[in-house]
Amino acid sequence: MASKHQTKIINEYKKKGYYVINLIKTNKNGIPDLLCLKDGEKPLFIECKELKDTLKPLQDFRIKELNKLGFTAIVSKAIK
Repeated sequence: MASKHQTKIINEYKKKGYYVINLIKTNKNGIPDLLCLKDGEKPLFIECKELKDTLKPLQDFRIKELNKLGFTAIVSKAIK
């Protein structure tokens, strides 16, 4: 089940015209929660974190790995 923050991010990117995929189970652990696709733009990976949630070392590694591969991978943290 998606967190409140994750649902907010999904809706925000859908409004911007992205096709948003919630990556629940992949063959690589630590992959960000969302994959956002839009024609003419690079794929965007987003890790969604609630206010008190922290980024795990493997998640940090995957985000850096994706960025090194030329993709855009970010963390979106809830503000309140």
